Amino acid sequence: MQVSPFVAFVAAIMFVVPANADSPFNGKNTDGWKLKGDEKKSKWKVGSASLDEKDPGKIVLKDGSELVNTATGGVDIISEAKYGNCTIEVEFMVPKGSNSGIYVMGEYEVQVLDSYGKAADKLTQGDLGALYSAAAPKVNASKKPGEWQKIIIEFQAPKFEGAKKLSKAKFIKVTLNDVVLHENVEMEKNTPGGVTGKEMAEGPIMFQGDHGPVAFRNIKVTKK
Repeated sequence: MQVSPFVAFVAAIMFVVPANADSPFNGKNTDGWKLKGDEKKSKWKVGSASLDEKDPGKIVLKDGSELVNTATGGVDIISEAKYGNCTIEVEFMVPKGSNSGIYVMGEYEVQVLDSYGKAADKLTQGDLGALYSAAAPKVNASKKPGEWQKIIIEFQAPKFEGAKKLSKAKFIKVTLNDVVLHENVEMEKNTPGGVTGKEMAEGPIMFQGDHGPVAFRNIKVTKK
């Protein structure tokens, strides 16, 4: 079957990756990432994650291309690449009762948690999609444990002149499973447990691995 020039043109556009887009995880190994803490305690693997049929709070790992923290008691993992203003898109899966987090610039945590079924008026700054210790999500958009979910984080980095901070970090928008959780939330300070504990103009992405099992895939960062 002959493809028309117009169809070929549209298809080409669909597969163009923006020049400022970055995939810090290659889907094969953890090259480009480093660990925070004792490497011997790391539970990070590359594979395909699913819930353990006998224990839905655990992960079973098979061959695949996801970044997976397979168990509790591990360490955090940090990208070597650093970012300022950016949009982070990532899919994640948490088992029942599990807890993790996405640290933007390594210092501002967007909570990853099994919050499925929790009433909206009971949500706290520790529930799924919360800006940890700063803002609770507006609604509960959490899917069931074991289901893949997508979060999009539009972020504005703090600005500095030397050591002087001129403007605060701001979450322009956070969208979970196509539901907006936050808009224009300024961060008064960084989240405890980050990479350095200091605010900077650029920083890495850190996935929390010292709390519970979690899997990440389709990680994309677009610089602004």
